[in-house]
Amino acid sequence: MAVREPIRDTSVLGSYDVVVVGGGPAGLAAASSAARGGADVLLVERYGFLGGMGTAGGVTNFAGLFGLVHGETRQVVHGVVDELLDRLDRLGGLNEPQQGLQGRITVRSYDVSTLKCAADDLLLAAGVKLLFHAVAVDVAMDDDRIAALVVETKSGRRAIRAKLFIDCSGDADLAARAGVPFETGDGHGGGLFPTMMFRVGGVDPARALAAIGEFKAIDGLMSEAAGRGYRFPREGAIVRPQKNPTEWRVNVTQIRNAQGSVMDATDALQLSDGEIEGRRQIQEYFRFLKHEVPGFEHAHIVEIAPQVGIRESRRIEGIYQLSGQDIVGCADFDDTIGVNSWPMELHVAGKVEWGFYPDGSRGFCQLPFRMLLPKGVSNLLVAGRCASMTHEGQSAARASGACFAMGQAAGTAAAMVASESTNAALRELDVSSLQTKLTAQGAYLGTDL
Repeated sequence: MAVREPIRDTSVLGSYDVVVVGGGPAGLAAASSAARGGADVLLVERYGFLGGMGTAGGVTNFAGLFGLVHGETRQVVHGVVDELLDRLDRLGGLNEPQQGLQGRITVRSYDVSTLKCAADDLLLAAGVKLLFHAVAVDVAMDDDRIAALVVETKSGRRAIRAKLFIDCSGDADLAARAGVPFETGDGHGGGLFPTMMFRVGGVDPARALAAIGEFKAIDGLMSEAAGRGYRFPREGAIVRPQKNPTEWRVNVTQIRNAQGSVMDATDALQLSDGEIEGRRQIQEYFRFLKHEVPGFEHAHIVEIAPQVGIRESRRIEGIYQLSGQDIVGCADFDDTIGVNSWPMELHVAGKVEWGFYPDGSRGFCQLPFRMLLPKGVSNLLVAGRCASMTHEGQSAARASGACFAMGQAAGTAAAMVASESTNAALRELDVSSLQTKLTAQGAYLGTDL
């Protein structure tokens, strides 16, 4: 059964050089870089705030900014992210780097509300125009070019024209509607399970740290509690302090669909069920924390994330697909635009499987510009977790560090092409010139190791 909608004309909200869809790490970097490159930029965001999974998904830390370079922890993602970190720090919302898994990973946690404010400031200072509460729902095509993006807003349906578009939606919403081919999951009905994040306050930090210590200690407490009737959605829980040491983030839930497989984040009914299931799991795990983990006796839930945290949905097919072998093999590319230092992090049924860079290696792979270029559409770039990657490659480069790097490259490239002519082709861009600009912006391309 279907309902026929009447043909209608859609009002044009505006015309821009570059339109960015999605305000997560990739979108923040893309929009600010494009605007600083001289482009007239609009960023379209479905929520009333920026940050992507870092705010809406409750992730609360940046992963993949640091790598274990020849055994030494070193920040390897630079550029726009440094400015964002500086803003977070000035506002008092940034933690010192935190290590885990015997020093093999390093993250920087932050206060979620502070990130929302710092992200606003970053984009407004760059001259980016913001459209909140707008969802990408369709496109108008002109041969192999996107002529206009169609969005649904609180003001009704509107069209937005641009020379170039950058899809940083995470789910490849714009690319999929433009007809770009895409893949989902691992090709065998599986994929990366999503997680509903939550934060708790009122924690006694000294007692909690003594009880949990390293990441794996919480799993030991869970194993003991399982004999007393507790049921847990997965092993590999991450329970760590935030900027305020009495507030801790909890990453432990694992959302399945009714068939017991990975929830499809592009299916509204599965997504709805997943939100409910995530909150159910949180209630059970919070009961465990209060009654079984020292330091959490008087804790309370500060926030359940506004939405379930999605690790994987659509991944576009681009000129090149970053693979798992590229990750662990520390791959080099002539068209490098940044690096990924986060290991493969595969959230499979009931646990997390890690695929680390070889011990003693440089601890990162380069990211090629070609992975941002989708097949079939000439004025579109795709950055972030929906860029062109295999399932294994995406399990690593979906982390925020690589997303910042991809976004900065996409925004800089879009500004370069937009300044040339209306019909300039992204694939004809001089990548060496792009690399020169990125380096001048402080980005690290990984060419010295």
